[in-house]
Amino acid sequence: MRLFAERFLNQTISLASPGVDELRWLKPVRPGDVLRGRCTIASCTPSRSRPEMGVVRTHCEFINQYDEPVMTLQPVNFIGRRPPEQ
Repeated sequence: MRLFAERFLNQTISLASPGVDELRWLKPVRPGDVLRGRCTIASCTPSRSRPEMGVVRTHCEFINQYDEPVMTLQPVNFIGRRPPEQ
């Protein structure tokens, strides 16, 4: 989760998160393991009630040093939107 927060959310205007839709631990993660992550935007939906934000659903997979998937998760975040161009 730290990797997701530092490398993805830190680069956005993250306003809040209602949580994670799905989280799966596929293999144990042990001290000394080196993890890398890959996140794909699954959907972006403008908020109907607050036009300055949108709902972004992401699919993330974290892989250990042996190229084995160890965790998947699908976070949901409220992200700030740019104002519409005039």
